[in-house]
Amino acid sequence: MLIHPQVELGVQIPSIDPPHRLLMGPGPINANPRVLRAMSAPLVGQYDPVMTEYMNQVMTLYRGVFNTNNQATFLVDGTSRAGIEAVLVSLIKPGDKVLVPIFGRFGHLLCEIAERCQANVATLEIPWGEVFKPEAIEKAIREEQPSLVAIVQGDTSTTMCQPLEEIGRICREHDVLLYTDVTASLAGNPFNMDDWYIDAATAGLQKCLAGPAGSAPTTLSERAVHRIRSRESVEAGLRAPDADASGNRILSNYFDIAMILDYWGEKRLNHHTEATSMLYAAHECARLLVEEGMPNAIARHKQHGDAMMQGIRAMGLSLFGDLTHRMNNVLGVYIPEGVDGERIRASLLNDFAIEIGTSFGPLHGRIWRIGTMGYNARRDTVLTTLSALEQVLRQAGIAITAGSGISAALEFYEDAH
Repeated sequence: MLIHPQVELGVQIPSIDPPHRLLMGPGPINANPRVLRAMSAPLVGQYDPVMTEYMNQVMTLYRGVFNTNNQATFLVDGTSRAGIEAVLVSLIKPGDKVLVPIFGRFGHLLCEIAERCQANVATLEIPWGEVFKPEAIEKAIREEQPSLVAIVQGDTSTTMCQPLEEIGRICREHDVLLYTDVTASLAGNPFNMDDWYIDAATAGLQKCLAGPAGSAPTTLSERAVHRIRSRESVEAGLRAPDADASGNRILSNYFDIAMILDYWGEKRLNHHTEATSMLYAAHECARLLVEEGMPNAIARHKQHGDAMMQGIRAMGLSLFGDLTHRMNNVLGVYIPEGVDGERIRASLLNDFAIEIGTSFGPLHGRIWRIGTMGYNARRDTVLTTLSALEQVLRQAGIAITAGSGISAALEFYEDAH
């Protein structure tokens, strides 16, 4: 067992001073400086009228981001995985049948969490790099008769974006709730919560929303809220003495969305201490997106993602997956044969302070993942990354015409005007 010695009195530990990095991987990305400034604002009490008004503003702003009229639109304090777990543990009763279509690593995550919620989980899998056809989902729903379908929209492990419109319609026709994880896709790809009949969605700040990890925007349809409310209870110390606390309670206290809704709603019933600085960050992330306009934000991600794609192609590199369904904000790039992918990533980081991503599972060591998202979905970051990647590949012996990637990206930008 490791024993860490106590720091001697008088010995000073240096303050945190991280190096500058340009984060061009699948996330996290560099937070917008305005978001970081918002996080430094003074703290106020969680029931201060100023704070509760900020909470109300957050709910309004995220209705705009999710493109929904859902009253139940709020934050779960924690990273994007906290939002996923809160929704699943609150919607799933032990023994419920849950269908999880898997087309990448994060579908496996949904399966894992649903199993820990004691669901009876049925899975549907396709090769990484593909997306599901609606008829395959409908066939599985008919066979499995789930009460909930849980699916990822944009899976950064494969860079694929799953179409959801028809799946939502199918789920509604079969009276099945539909949950989707939009952590990596929201604000960079089209998402229409209400029009697509989606019942629950969760996200994170660290991708296209241009913030740091640590807050999980969440929205629920009235159907989802009804199911969650059927299991609500008030914890000891807050409930009335004669209240009945028995029954099929949600299996987590912290992630009990029925109680979280009472905290965010008019009751303001104490549940946890709101993560004030993260709420400030989430507020500013959404405010900037709504100010930009969601269609404009999505178009920006597509423009710079397409410019990166054109530059990568011009350098002679091959792209991974079904490109008709790739996410706007992440690109899968095959590592050239004979090249040590990790050495290239290390050279980019050490020589140019640029980070790109590796991958997981069957794609580990086969592709890089290059992101253009959030604050980093900009022309200068695209051109800088293409230039640096060209240099490190040429040093590794890959024959690339000098300036080919940047030239193709610049030509794309000019044509886009």
